[in-house]
Amino acid sequence: MSNVYLVRHGQAGTRDAYDSLSALGKQQARLLGEYFVRRKIRFAAAYAGTLVRQQQTAEQVREAFADSGISFPPLTLDHGWSEFDLGRVYQEIAPHLAQENPGFRREYKEMRAQVKANLDAHSASIHRRWLPCDTEIVMAWMRGRYPYSGETWHQFYERVVACRLKMIQIQRQENVIVFTSATPVAIWAAMSLDVSDERVMRLAGALFNSSYSILRLGGDNLRLLSFNAVPHLDGSDLCTYR
Repeated sequence: MSNVYLVRHGQAGTRDAYDSLSALGKQQARLLGEYFVRRKIRFAAAYAGTLVRQQQTAEQVREAFADSGISFPPLTLDHGWSEFDLGRVYQEIAPHLAQENPGFRREYKEMRAQVKANLDAHSASIHRRWLPCDTEIVMAWMRGRYPYSGETWHQFYERVVACRLKMIQIQRQENVIVFTSATPVAIWAAMSLDVSDERVMRLAGALFNSSYSILRLGGDNLRLLSFNAVPHLDGSDLCTYR
């Protein structure tokens, strides 16, 4: 059986420029790489989604290995590990939800006003908190309540699950590292625990930036060994959720 290390990307940018790491996000990822080096954790294969923030996290870890003179496997990019497109979900579903739900309309309008007022303020809480309107719109997308031309929840879920089949060729007792996002990590953890769709989002919401979770993969067996580990982040000021 192989150990699959699923790494959530480091802290990202602002809400309107989310697909890149903040300065803190790069530091978090670098500290993770240095932790793996110190603990003598080595990897036989490395994967990442196609999003910039996922690849930047991988690069910080790779640099930590390189600076210590330790080899790190070539990075294989796979869209299967990419996060769902929250921006597109908001763009297409928010007008429908706002028309139907006055409470959502107020919260969404206030959120956008705060984003506009804090465009480049990376530390502003509006960029770092998951709001009720975020939860509401994701639930509407998951349940297919409104017309949507993008990837459905079911299609996204199946895309992430299919990544398991791509790892069949990995030899036993090897470590594999995957740089991805919160929801793909949560989906794999949920598969191992046999929990329902909506609980996946509860797992995703608990994940720290640059945390790693370990799952043991062997044939049809998938077992969760650890979840949301951040031993490399020494201090609450380094622990972030978004």
